[in-house]
Amino acid sequence: MKDKLYAFAFRGLLTEEALDNTNALKKLNANSALDENLIKRLSLDLLDEDLLARASRMATVYTSIATLENTVRQFVSSRLLEEIGEDWWNSSVSVKIRNKAESRQEEESKIRWHTPRGDKPLNYTDFSELTSIITQNWEKFEPHLNSLEWVKQILKTLERSRNVIMHSGELANEDIERVGSCIRDWVRQVGT
Repeated sequence: MKDKLYAFAFRGLLTEEALDNTNALKKLNANSALDENLIKRLSLDLLDEDLLARASRMATVYTSIATLENTVRQFVSSRLLEEIGEDWWNSSVSVKIRNKAESRQEEESKIRWHTPRGDKPLNYTDFSELTSIITQNWEKFEPHLNSLEWVKQILKTLERSRNVIMHSGELANEDIERVGSCIRDWVRQVGT
């Protein structure tokens, strides 16, 4: 039992250190004034404290996943722009993905009172579609990513965890550690 407790605590420390090393926590702490403003605007003081604490814990995990998801989008866009040119979206992305993303963007544009998620169709793709774009253009990404199977596994793992959190679920510590490991591996391989 003592060994399991030690291993659990040690994994937690490693995950915390990895997040510290990315400066993510420092950046989050710099926005504490914004956090206070959001707390007031969202009436968080009216909600159940235990549920709020659990959701806040998952919000930290979601922040890391969302940041990496947007990092992957930037990577995909910059690589294809550099390799193919301005028309990369139309010439290098399958019709199915383009139609789905553009349909999401069009549907969202009808709700004019709400902020859109972005101004480019790529902002309307998810992890599985990003994986497909990379797969469809593997020769452009291989020098940076090395293994397509590795890319698929990383992005699938992150998508699974993202979906749990986005549907108000909670990840176990092992899942959180896995997310941290995926992020570290991606950043070490590709950079930010």
